Amino acid sequence: MAKEFLFRGKKFDEIKNLSIKEFAGLLTARERRTLLRGFTDEQKVLMEKIRKNKSKIRTHCRDFIIIPEMVGKTIHVYTGKTFVPVRIINEMLGHRLGEFVLTRSSVSHSSPGIGATRSSAALSVR
Repeated sequence: MAKEFLFRGKKFDEIKNLSIKEFAGLLTARERRTLLRGFTDEQKVLMEKIRKNKSKIRTHCRDFIIIPEMVGKTIHVYTGKTFVPVRIINEMLGHRLGEFVLTRSSVSHSSPGIGATRSSAALSVR
């Protein structure tokens, strides 16, 4: 039997029926203040795209808080270089979109280039 999802003691069906102000009451202080302040113009455009069920939603709004309307959608979030698809699930409620898309990748160094060390500078002269 699958474990039923609970968010702050409420089932997802109950959370889906809440208004944004009521949902904000379930969040932590920082997220609650952000939601109660209202959406920015960029975030309003994103919400319209989500409500219209557009197929490919692309956004730069990494600070957008995930609300129940977004569950089940795939949103392409910008990393600074590319758009990475993020599938929104129940457990992501109350988090920000940018938390699920990393902007920094791990660096893997190869052999040293010209001028990297004193020994490699001597080799390039020969």
